[in-house]
Amino acid sequence: MSLSNPFLQRLNELYQSFIKFDATQSNRINRYRNIEPESALFLAMQVRIQQSKKILEIGTSTGYSTLWLADAAQVTGAKVTTLEIDEKRTAQAKHYAQELQVDDVIDFWVGDAQKFLEQTQEKYDFILLDAERDAYLSYWTYLQNMIQVKGGVLVVDNVISHAAEVKSLINEIKQDSRFMSTTLPIGAGLFIVTFKND
Repeated sequence: MSLSNPFLQRLNELYQSFIKFDATQSNRINRYRNIEPESALFLAMQVRIQQSKKILEIGTSTGYSTLWLADAAQVTGAKVTTLEIDEKRTAQAKHYAQELQVDDVIDFWVGDAQKFLEQTQEKYDFILLDAERDAYLSYWTYLQNMIQVKGGVLVVDNVISHAAEVKSLINEIKQDSRFMSTTLPIGAGLFIVTFKND
């Protein structure tokens, strides 16, 4: 990936600063835990390939992945809705989005993702799940009805790095005959889910 582009240069700077911060935090919850650059690039490419219009991100953190998704969303004419329970992290993410001029396509939602999922009736072309893994099975109850039937995709991060923590979710999805899925060895491992439509 060429970093000659000023946008990519700034993303790289942010990623390096987030990694340095995480290295100083002994408590996992205090870390930013952003997605890996190679995973973020893959997601941004998928949005372009799919020509996504409605994107949902569960787990904004400081907005590293949000920036990648928003950059792609500006190309495809999409809107990104991103969910984060921590107001301070959302404020950071908003700041970076404004700095990089992608804030016009992002809707920042602060609160418990479970509440958002319970309330929404929306369907999404592209969903990224990168949050607290112990909630994933509960989220799936709602997410399975939020994936656009024609070509919609759910991507779950950290499925190789934290395989034991996502095993129950993956088993649940694999047992559902409506869906097809695969794990890609990109970054910390991405689990891709879509409808079979057969």
